[in-house]
Amino acid sequence: MRKIFRIVLTLSLFLVLTLWSAPATFAQTGGTQVHITQVDNSQFPQVTVYVSVTDASGQPVGVDPNTIQISENGQVMQPTNVSGGGQGGIGPLTTMLVMDVSGSMDKNGKIDGAKAAAKAYVDQMRPEDQAGIMVYNTRTTYLQPLTTDHAVLNSAIDSIKTGGDTAMYDALIAAEEALKDVTGRKAVIVVTDGLDNSSSHKADDVITGIGPAGLSISTIGLGDASTKSQQGLDEAGLKSLAQQAGGAYSYAGDSAALSALFQLYGRALQNEYAITYTSPSNLRDGVNRSLTVSLVNAGVSANSQYNPGGVLPEVSTQSWPLFAGILVILLALLAVPMLASKGLQLFSGSGGGFRKKGRVKLGEAPGSSAKGRVKMR
Repeated sequence: MRKIFRIVLTLSLFLVLTLWSAPATFAQTGGTQVHITQVDNSQFPQVTVYVSVTDASGQPVGVDPNTIQISENGQVMQPTNVSGGGQGGIGPLTTMLVMDVSGSMDKNGKIDGAKAAAKAYVDQMRPEDQAGIMVYNTRTTYLQPLTTDHAVLNSAIDSIKTGGDTAMYDALIAAEEALKDVTGRKAVIVVTDGLDNSSSHKADDVITGIGPAGLSISTIGLGDASTKSQQGLDEAGLKSLAQQAGGAYSYAGDSAALSALFQLYGRALQNEYAITYTSPSNLRDGVNRSLTVSLVNAGVSANSQYNPGGVLPEVSTQSWPLFAGILVILLALLAVPMLASKGLQLFSGSGGGFRKKGRVKLGEAPGSSAKGRVKMR
């Protein structure tokens, strides 16, 4: 019985474990692309969905915020706040620039181009935006913690040196951890010229880590993939990672293209829309909610999902008596085998006098040479 109880309890906990968010998808019509880049449910049941609307080249497209419609589990939500999509943007933006500094980046001036591109990104940051710098080869170094100071960021970029193999997935896990407690819109932009050959983590680990961190990852492949020395560039892997992580993938053949991409990513991030609503399913019950974002009358939509969390599900006030009753029953089931075992032990102890032989032994009487003994059976 005790074993059965443990099995039931384990299965119950498993069913309510948080599955977090799933990969977002995007759609496009007539060149317009709609993309769910981040879902922030840190203030659940208040949920903020970040939406990117761009043209086919990735340039931000302005739309009437009233034409953006969000549905949760098929039910249209009424926004409590909509911001972004123009002057002022979505508010403070946090970016982690993750740069490949493996030995191959030292060839053909790639590291110099990457440094120039990172500086160009810093230069277009707004006063309220902040960024950090991580570099990686076989190890990840948090070169510059998050700051709004452009001069400090540029100084850190200038100090970058190259050498070693490539462990990109490990670096992205470290970036997610560094951004975990940051609120608002946050993004990772990673640039690499090769194939990950040294990470202890996999791409799936990075995607799984996005749930708690609530961020997007964009990737940039650097170099000339048509040459023999660049055949290791894992474009398929970089595209897949970006698509699942709510970001974008682009390829840069030279430093000028790389610099343009960094600035393009920055503009797109700053011009996203942040749409906040209150979920009608307001319990942290560990159950996924599906999301659909549509442009009304444009035939464009994007799908995603999020999980409100909850290792043990919350229950409403009216459900507490039921919950308490179930708990009492489970505890009773656990106690039954123990009580039964204790009862058998007591019964065995009380009947012992009837099964054992009793004996009284009289010692030798004073002054007598004879020994007396009486046995009682």
